[in-house]
Amino acid sequence: MAKGEAPVLEVLADINAVSLERTELDPASLILVRLAALAAMDAPSSSYMAHLGPATEVGVTLDQAQDVLVAVAPIVGTPRTLAAAIKIVEALGLAIDLAEQDEGMDN
Repeated sequence: MAKGEAPVLEVLADINAVSLERTELDPASLILVRLAALAAMDAPSSSYMAHLGPATEVGVTLDQAQDVLVAVAPIVGTPRTLAAAIKIVEALGLAIDLAEQDEGMDN
């Protein structure tokens, strides 16, 4: 049996921490590279959601995310590029909804 209170999330956090320790990319570049990888992998919206907070914290803009999609489009193709764009919008919408819910609970 897996160990820990949330073993899957803990392992993912550990993998992320090791990755951060082993790269010399600045945080914004790292997030943009990861967005490109998510598009290439046809990742689900939840994967994009996991990167929204860190992206905002390091100043990554929506324009930069769009630039990444434009840059990878010739490599990953139209379907994956469109899917990535839609998933980013879905993740942003979910993040906004969650923030609004949090604000409602605070009031």
